[in-house]
Amino acid sequence: MLNQYETVFIATPVLSEAQMKEAVSKFKGVITENGGEIVHEENWGLRKLAYPIQKKTTGFYYLLEFKAEGSLIDKLEVQYRRDERIIRFLTFRMDKYAVEYAGRKRSAKVEQKQQEE
Repeated sequence: MLNQYETVFIATPVLSEAQMKEAVSKFKGVITENGGEIVHEENWGLRKLAYPIQKKTTGFYYLLEFKAEGSLIDKLEVQYRRDERIIRFLTFRMDKYAVEYAGRKRSAKVEQKQQEE
């Protein structure tokens, strides 16, 4: 049975947009090539960090929500650790309530967009 996970990684702020896109596609590739399925993704853009990491005060935040076997998480996190572009990451397994909440949050966003148009 596949679990649903959410992973957020923070990339160094010195990347160009193209380099950031390349990093994102690399990690999406790690997920899909290992039997995972991406459910949702969000680019949170450049944000201020809560505290400096590697002398940096900002970073590019990116969220991926995906379904996968538990064994994929180790592979993904090894790739994060090996990649000098990534300064922090966090992956957690979503329980059914977190999955429902994320789904509701997304559909509320879609409705809001439609009302604005």
